[in-house]
Amino acid sequence: MSLLVTGGRGLVGSAIEAEFKPTREELDLMELDSIVDYLNDNHITQIIHCAAKVGGIKANMEQLGEFFYANTIINTNVLEAARRCNVEKVVSFMSTCVFPDDATYPLSPDQIHNGEPHASNYAYAYAKRMLDVQSRAYRDQYGCNFITVIPCNIYGPHDNFDLESSHVIPALIRKCDEAMESETDFVIWGSGKPWREFIYVEDVAKISKWVLQNYDDAIPFIMSPDDEVQISTIAQAIASTMGFTGNIVYDETYPDGQLKKPSDNSILKQNMPDFQFTSVEEGLKKSIDWYITNKKVINS
Repeated sequence: MSLLVTGGRGLVGSAIEAEFKPTREELDLMELDSIVDYLNDNHITQIIHCAAKVGGIKANMEQLGEFFYANTIINTNVLEAARRCNVEKVVSFMSTCVFPDDATYPLSPDQIHNGEPHASNYAYAYAKRMLDVQSRAYRDQYGCNFITVIPCNIYGPHDNFDLESSHVIPALIRKCDEAMESETDFVIWGSGKPWREFIYVEDVAKISKWVLQNYDDAIPFIMSPDDEVQISTIAQAIASTMGFTGNIVYDETYPDGQLKKPSDNSILKQNMPDFQFTSVEEGLKKSIDWYITNKKVINS
């Protein structure tokens, strides 16, 4: 078996062991022929497709067209190339943002296409939804074993700490660090009231490998723990772990997004009943330690 991980230098890809984890220079996912050649040349038999153009609320709202175009082309190309090259199995990453804004909770796979996604990231969400459509279509027409997974909010080492495009946990870690250095307030965008599910990246890697080896159903596989954590709790935990003693300020001129997004992880629990998730406290400490060790490179 020869495993290719797309986006192998990113947050999730970095945590997954694989024979092939090419850089963007080595494999251009915007070019279908390049992917076909790479798969054939390296005799790729399995793919975990993590690559995407990603960002937080700010980046999603400001780059709607870019997010839609890049992700649609990348996803379409990877699956079409895998089909042409007779890749045995593809596991593609979606996101909880694919669910409709008015979905009922917990978020379950049968609701994915039942309405408009949240306005703050609709372009990215629609592009990610198409992974489910294309995977099912190729399964039905060609018999491809293409499946999808839906992780909740992933965090950990190798995350994106750029404040213009990062997700909530890396953004808060960097903001707290900068507040400590400048002796200013630790400013949180939004009210801090929304609740979110967070999953440590090493847990995602373990579950992904299990799914690759054991799960063959067309129903998307949701990766999430049982508990949600409030953003304000995350901010306070980061401040405590980093030793920040100043003021935490919530800037409510910024949008919160959805208040709650609990997901239905019943498929995971049925198939992996003994899986132990990394606690938020432990995951945050590992993430902060990695950031502190690498921040000179990150911030350069």
